[in-house]
Formats: sequence, structure tokens, C-alpha cells
Amino acid sequence: MPRTIVGVISDTHGLLRPEAVAALEGSRYIVHGGDVGDESILRTLEAIAPVTVVRGNVDTGTWARRLPRTAVLDVDGVRIYAVHDISDLDIDPRTAGVNVIVFGHSHRPGIEPRGDVIYLNPGSAGPRRFDLPVSLARLTIEAGVAAAEIVELTLSP
Repeated sequence: MPRTIVGVISDTHGLLRPEAVAALEGSRYIVHGGDVGDESILRTLEAIAPVTVVRGNVDTGTWARRLPRTAVLDVDGVRIYAVHDISDLDIDPRTAGVNVIVFGHSHRPGIEPRGDVIYLNPGSAGPRRFDLPVSLARLTIEAGVAAAEIVELTLSP
């Protein structure tokens, strides 16, 4: 079974950096964890790969009403569940057969395995907040198993 790359991005807040676009190239799918900020960002991402997106707290425009609060993406035997704010998680991942929880909101990148479930926050790929890195994440799926990595973006001056 071939490797599948899922690009994971969140909290763009209306800014899709060229470094983020470059880092997502080669993704077979993209998951956006909310706080998109501008509909044009989704069009740009969709030119790279099919996008699964959830609505964040800043996604309040008319265009954002179509975005769901949660979303599921099944990829090569791995079930990915997306929600913007982890405190809004409304399922038991194990019972629901979920392997990866994608969330954003805090702008703090992190990978936290809890039993058989990976909790993945790609951080913020939009405007820098405090001293937090500008980042996204990559899921590599092979033989029905997901592995996550944080990709810190090197920004042009």
C-alpha cells in the first residue's frame, strides 16, 4: 500500500503564506482546522488537494455558514476527525473508530498520542501570535497507520 500524505493546517486568519502553500504541495488531502478567515484561502488549498475544513470562531461571514463545526475524513484505513476547539470535542474517539483528532484554536502546535488516538494541533500558519512558531503539520499514512509531524515554516524576511 502506498504512502499517503495529508497536509494539516489551521488558524490562517485570512493569511495563507507562500511557505505554507509550498509545504502542502504533494499532499493527497488537506485538513483545515478552522479560523480560515477568508474564503479565497480554501480555493487556493483546493487547487493543491481536496480540502476537509471546519468552521472556527473567526469564520463568521456569509461564506462560512456552509462550513461544518466538525468533519470526518477517512484515508486508507485511518479516520481523521476535525474540530476547531478541542473543548468542543463531542465524540469518544475510540468508540467512533477515530485514529486522529485534528484541532486548532490555541495556535500551539503539538502531537499528543493518547492510547491509539493521535491528538494533532498543527499550530497557526497565519499571522504570528506572541512567540509561537508559524507552523502546520503533515500526516503520513501507510498500511493503515498514521504518523504525525509538525512542520515549522521558515518565513522569508
